[in-house]
Amino acid sequence: MDLDDLKKLREENFLAHKKKKRDYYLKNKAKKEEQKVIDYAKELNNGNFAENIKKIAKAQKAHVDDRKDLIVAKINEYKKKKKEYYKDNKEKRLEYDKEYREKRKEELKEYRKDYYQKNKEKILAKQKERRQNLDKE
Repeated sequence: MDLDDLKKLREENFLAHKKKKRDYYLKNKAKKEEQKVIDYAKELNNGNFAENIKKIAKAQKAHVDDRKDLIVAKINEYKKKKKEYYKDNKEKRLEYDKEYREKRKEELKEYRKDYYQKNKEKILAKQKERRQNLDKE
């Protein structure tokens, strides 16, 4: 195959893909149009307006309650998985933390020293205030 044939084949494939996407879009658009459209003016103008409103509110509340149960169940499942994961990998985490502290020991020491020097007045003022509060009590 030469370059022209490849270009032609690519163009045909692209047009076929485009047509397929358009057909899918039109099919879904038709489905949406077929969905039942509620005319609220007719629906609620009957003599039983209050009853219809209550029915709608009840249906909405039931839907929200169903979703709430599902969401709470998913959250609990996630918490359970997380707890199991941490329980299974406790030793690895502790070992990693130990290695990290050893590796960064000097760096952390230097950082703490610099931090204390920069914020010395604030830290001392807070400590003094705490001591005064403890003495008053």
